Amino acid sequence: MSTALNRPRILVVEDEVIVAMDIAMQLRELGFEPVGHATRGEQAIELAGQLRPDLVLMDVQLASSIDGVTAAQAIRTQFGVPVVFLSAFDSAAAYDRAALTEPAGYITKPFDDYQLRAVVEAALGKN
Repeated sequence: MSTALNRPRILVVEDEVIVAMDIAMQLRELGFEPVGHATRGEQAIELAGQLRPDLVLMDVQLASSIDGVTAAQAIRTQFGVPVVFLSAFDSAAAYDRAALTEPAGYITKPFDDYQLRAVVEAALGKN
């Protein structure tokens, strides 16, 4: 387990506040440090620039003018931060669109702690 000083820092982008709080709790229990929460794509890009997290967990569907896929592309291009997509939609179309941004991973909701840990660690290069 990592010490508090070198725990991977993760930005959670999820427009459902209760779901975001649950994800943040899971991340803490798994030894990661959730450093912020965004509910909109625009906010996610801004926070990624300010916080410089090690990873972004990004909901594909966001209730904003910039969806998760567009925000992920901007974050990856501007800051070089890897993004793992979270989606309740298990469809080829959703996955294909997200795949265009070359994500570090993709998790279908609902997911358990094991799935979250495996995908996050792989995305961080700790497999």
